[in-house]
Amino acid sequence: MQFEQNFLTDLEKRFRSYKNLGDETFKQLEENDFYFKPSEESNSIAIIIQHMYGNMMSRFTNFLTEDGEKQWRKRDAEFEASDTTTKDLLDFWQTGWNCVFKAIADIKPEELMNTVYIRSEPLFAFDAFLRQLAHYAYHVGQIVMIGKMLKDQHWQSLSIPKTKK
Repeated sequence: MQFEQNFLTDLEKRFRSYKNLGDETFKQLEENDFYFKPSEESNSIAIIIQHMYGNMMSRFTNFLTEDGEKQWRKRDAEFEASDTTTKDLLDFWQTGWNCVFKAIADIKPEELMNTVYIRSEPLFAFDAFLRQLAHYAYHVGQIVMIGKMLKDQHWQSLSIPKTKK
């Protein structure tokens, strides 16, 4: 059981590190930056947040007992521009992450090998967590890239900055 408990501790740490990258990016943005689309086919940071929120709420509400793709989720609508304010977006961001962290806090180490479902696909609970960790890392990377692109030389590095010559 020690391995499983360590896994849960490390899992939460990794999820928190990606949340923090998003939080630190948001601090550098102006309100209109959240709605910038690099191209017509691209998503804005606002759209990515809407999608992550919908995904987090769907996947982690009743994590062990219900399919992770909830009937009430409107996935396609997550990719449409809406009249959300920056405050709404940041509330979505926080609420979604709270749902993730609650699922991690609530799961018992011995339940990591339980079967859960996402779109009727059976997965071990630990694998479902890892799947979502990869998904959120992908989208947080998009958020950081858009933020870095917008802020250009004013961007404050979120990792080890390049050595200036």
